[in-house]
Amino acid sequence: MGYYDQDYLNQRQQRRKGNRGSWFFSALVGAVIGALLVIALLPTLSKYHLLPSEENATPEEVNGLDEVEEKAPVTGESVQQNINVNVTTEITSAVNKVSEAVVGIVNLQQTNFWTEESMTAGTGSGVIYKKGDGKAFVVTNHHVIEGASDIEVSLSDGARVKGRVLGSDIWTDLAVIEIDGSHIKKVAQFGNSDNINLGEPVIAIGNPLGLEFSGSVTQGIISGLNRTIPVDINQDGVPDWNADVMQTDAAINPGNSGGALVNIKGEVIGINSMKIAQEAVEGIGLSIPITSAKPIIEDLEVYGEVNRPFLGVGQLKSLSEISSYHRMQTLHLPNDVTEGVAVLEVLRNTPASQAGLRELDVIVELDGERITSLIELRKHLYNEKSVGDTMEVTFYRGGEKQKATVRLARESL
Repeated sequence: MGYYDQDYLNQRQQRRKGNRGSWFFSALVGAVIGALLVIALLPTLSKYHLLPSEENATPEEVNGLDEVEEKAPVTGESVQQNINVNVTTEITSAVNKVSEAVVGIVNLQQTNFWTEESMTAGTGSGVIYKKGDGKAFVVTNHHVIEGASDIEVSLSDGARVKGRVLGSDIWTDLAVIEIDGSHIKKVAQFGNSDNINLGEPVIAIGNPLGLEFSGSVTQGIISGLNRTIPVDINQDGVPDWNADVMQTDAAINPGNSGGALVNIKGEVIGINSMKIAQEAVEGIGLSIPITSAKPIIEDLEVYGEVNRPFLGVGQLKSLSEISSYHRMQTLHLPNDVTEGVAVLEVLRNTPASQAGLRELDVIVELDGERITSLIELRKHLYNEKSVGDTMEVTFYRGGEKQKATVRLARESL
């Protein structure tokens, strides 16, 4: 072993330490530069699909390469895209077709005879269904215009015009109003309520709770068809008539009366009339089918009243309202006759008097159909017969069963 000077050894050791430090620093710098290059080249590598080679790739990877090649090159720039959402639906289209034809009806009643002052007694809704010769015609409910001394119609744009009641019918709860047609641009189209289906979507348009909420739209379905609702017209606690209506769960509130029930085509299929308003009841609105309403509307527009056949009996009462004592002692009915309608008055020079009907006769059949109540008698007369028709009446008089033929006339006879 050679001998080295201590100073020489110390200098050599320091040079070795310096070399190791330089090498370590060079390696560190190279690693950092390499990493930066890889990061910078990543987009380019992706662009040229530097993915597993097709020689060693699985079939799934090869298919993946084909899919990647069909895509546009990836760039670091963000892409902004404006999307227009079309919110027009069948519902909005239907509403647009008819909403302008649904109006408000203001019932004005005179409060002072001497000054002829009037005040609003109530509000409802109506539907403009016809326009011509400078006039427009509105259908609404009888109970909306009942007792009015004046009528105002509030249009969809907020303008108010004076209305004139052409006629109303208490039995079907319908009325027709005439207004100036110069400002009317749109009228509603009537559909066919005979063709509607249970569960079909419908829209109710009207003015719930008054004109403040005019043109309100609610949506629902047809919940029931051919509903029969007893109606006490004279408020004596006994039903006088059965209203034939459709049931819907579309929200109908006070003020909606006379408004439109519309199908998905934007056609009016019903005139909203009433709702069952009980604490435990929800979503039962009732509407008059437009097919049965149309002939009533036409008569009211032309004649001012419904052209119904007239029998000529002044007062009738169902046997169910008469005690068993009077059935036997006054009417002299057999024990097995418990259903029918007693005639309490026959008007002079009417079809009934001309056919020989008398007071205290008990009608049990019309045209061979059994009659069990006053409502059934009216339904047969109003719905099955026309002016000029003949009708066979089967009745009991003094305990004997008899028949008579009546030729029906107009009520104005």
